[in-house]
Amino acid sequence: MTRLNKIFEENIKPELIKEFGYKNSFAVPRLEKIVLNMGVGEAVADSKKIQHAVTDMTLIAGQKPVVTKARKSIAGFKVREGMSLGVKVTLRKAKMMEFLDRLVNIAMPRIRDFRGISPKGFDGNGNYAFGIKEQLIFPEIEYDKIDQVRGMDIVIVTTAKTDDEAKALLKGFNMPFIK
Repeated sequence: MTRLNKIFEENIKPELIKEFGYKNSFAVPRLEKIVLNMGVGEAVADSKKIQHAVTDMTLIAGQKPVVTKARKSIAGFKVREGMSLGVKVTLRKAKMMEFLDRLVNIAMPRIRDFRGISPKGFDGNGNYAFGIKEQLIFPEIEYDKIDQVRGMDIVIVTTAKTDDEAKALLKGFNMPFIK
């Protein structure tokens, strides 16, 4: 059992039951998955950029990412159908909890001029999405070995029915929301 799983069971779950009045412990919202997505638009000109993105994402997530490909050709962007344009990873269970722990406690405090993340990233169904401008905030990435600074999108999917429940859940995991 990971550190965050223990914190969830002992602290967060009872607080959520008390705050929202759940009758059943299975009704308490929990994290379902975390999806990391890194778009690599430069891959149109240089296909080797995808390999660097795969390496970075593998180090960050702890598992090999899937290379995403273009579904349609778009002449204005010089994109052809089937061309590699990004990488994504879906984390579940222990790897998800380990990543969230590293994200909140190690990576986010390393962001320059960090004051917190916006509480406006909820989608109305209890899922939260936000972006990171550079992959260098993760300690696994060595500054000397990167070819280019890339950002990524992070989507946290929960079983919560409302945004308030999801926000309370993420606050329990010390997610640094702006007041």
